[in-house]
Amino acid sequence: MTESGAEHGEVGRRAATILHVDMDAFFASVEQVRHPELRGRPVLVGGSGERGVVAAASYEARVYGVHSAMPSVVARRLCPDAVFLPGDHAHYAAVSRRVMAIFGRFTPLVEPLSLDEAFLDVGGSVALLGSPEAQASEIRRIVLAEESLHCSVGVAPNKFLAKLASQQAKPRVGERRTEAGAGVLVIDAEGVEGFLRPLPVSAVWGVGPRTAERLERLGILTVGKLAEVPEPTLLDLFGEAAGRHLWRLSRGIDDRAVDPDQAAKSVSHEETFAEDRTTHAELERALLRQADGVAGRLRSAGIAGRTVTLKVRFADFNTVTRSQTRGDPVDTAAEIAEVAGELLAELDPSPGVRLLGVGVSGLQDATVRQLRFEDLGGGTRRDAERMVDQIRERFGRDAIAPGGTSPAPGERPWGPDEAPGEQGR
Repeated sequence: MTESGAEHGEVGRRAATILHVDMDAFFASVEQVRHPELRGRPVLVGGSGERGVVAAASYEARVYGVHSAMPSVVARRLCPDAVFLPGDHAHYAAVSRRVMAIFGRFTPLVEPLSLDEAFLDVGGSVALLGSPEAQASEIRRIVLAEESLHCSVGVAPNKFLAKLASQQAKPRVGERRTEAGAGVLVIDAEGVEGFLRPLPVSAVWGVGPRTAERLERLGILTVGKLAEVPEPTLLDLFGEAAGRHLWRLSRGIDDRAVDPDQAAKSVSHEETFAEDRTTHAELERALLRQADGVAGRLRSAGIAGRTVTLKVRFADFNTVTRSQTRGDPVDTAAEIAEVAGELLAELDPSPGVRLLGVGVSGLQDATVRQLRFEDLGGGTRRDAERMVDQIRERFGRDAIAPGGTSPAPGERPWGPDEAPGEQGR
């Protein structure tokens, strides 16, 4: 048997012990739990103003064609009765931690992908807790009982298939109402080919619009058709890495293990302004506020990063990014703002800036840090910002902020809200 043939045979022998748990309309559902009067009503989380973007939509809103990443003005036109909420990331994170803790009751092998989804490997808990399907059903029951939230679970031999299965298990949005989904969908080794074959090629990870267009020009519209293409042909068409990736996934081959220790790749924050910013002074104030938020999240996670990235979107929607990598990792607002400020100084904001963002990547354990001369005397910027962390932990996030950087009304990650009194007109 060839190497490729061996891989194909291997996937056929794997048990379906990988779970992908995906919360249903997480942000909007959490808001409906927190505000029971909103249950059954169309709820949108995001910015409600002219430049706002929908971050999450309840299923009641999705019936009207509203979806995440849609401009809020379009969402309001489609669903005039929708209730807009600005979102509360801290609350969503707290709920997420409780949900992830529920997953941890079943297996220590939990790999969170975001606040509302995670992979689980339950192969080691079958003897004690029952079949993977039974565990998936029990997870759904507990999450509903303890958090009043619904989730969908895919069960399969690997991550790729489990994620596809959870998508298929979700509620279905029709023209007039939402129909309940399966809740739990199991793809066993024998059913992999039958499950994959009718799916569109866009279901394969890494197949974006351009790749899908290239495949469609070749008459390849489904995963089944993609699986019929010889591996050498895909390598010739898309290159070694991408071609092999397509060949493997079209056959349901994915050997990645569930990694509970997988670290975040970056920490970032961005804001869409209610009005374009045209001066460096205005943007520098926003930068310091964003750097403060990123630094706090880095320190709370015990990590620091070497690369600072600036993101600028101009009034004409042209978006540029600039990055700088330092020798020492950073986790303070002062250091992040200093680097981001240097990057900003190279750009001309006079055409108008509608969005600004700051991020830190190249993350590592913050305790692995070379001792610097300034650390020897005490009273460093890091010490000062840790004191700020303690104040916020005790009195709340808004108790203290960098000088002159209190958030301006309407400046939110998902776009600005309307002025007071305008919503609902």
